[in-house]
Amino acid sequence: MIYSVRGELVHTEAGLAVVECGGVGYACRTTANTLAKIRSGGEVKLFTYLHITENAVDLFGFADSGELQCFKQLISVSGVGPKAALSILSDITPSKLALCVATGDSKTLTRSPGIGAKIAQRIVLELKDKVAKEQRVSAQEFAGGSAPAAAGNAVQEALNALAVLGFAPVQAQEALKGADASLPVEELIKYALKNLG
Repeated sequence: MIYSVRGELVHTEAGLAVVECGGVGYACRTTANTLAKIRSGGEVKLFTYLHITENAVDLFGFADSGELQCFKQLISVSGVGPKAALSILSDITPSKLALCVATGDSKTLTRSPGIGAKIAQRIVLELKDKVAKEQRVSAQEFAGGSAPAAAGNAVQEALNALAVLGFAPVQAQEALKGADASLPVEELIKYALKNLG
């Protein structure tokens, strides 16, 4: 399995970045968000996912591990392939996707090209179910029992959203340490994703 590639960015086009490592150019299918982050060229590092099917072997690359985790979660949903996952992640950030799933907002996902209402609802439902099955730390533990209920709910929603992205409960709690519990959910998610790298 190829965990990541680091090297010189030698070519980009819509949905593709070619990174040369040791004389070999790795064609990584990617999102518009990753392309925007690496467009300056020079040396880049992409976290990768190798997708093997009967007819093809594709390498997918992402600028950060949060986007890679999100991609893996999306393709685990029945009927969602890599192309649909890239379409969604090109249109919205991982934190926005996590928030959509945590709040049940499937409408936002339908804005991505090729994503209809049924598949958007399935994504929200299946990813929410996966999170519900996992054992999560409570917001009260995070807040030390002193946060107001609204802040506790925001922290719990952020923890749920991070679980949607595939982060373990302990990882999510650690990433939120030091965050202001009164921040809105989306800001808490962004804070945690920065800490998770």
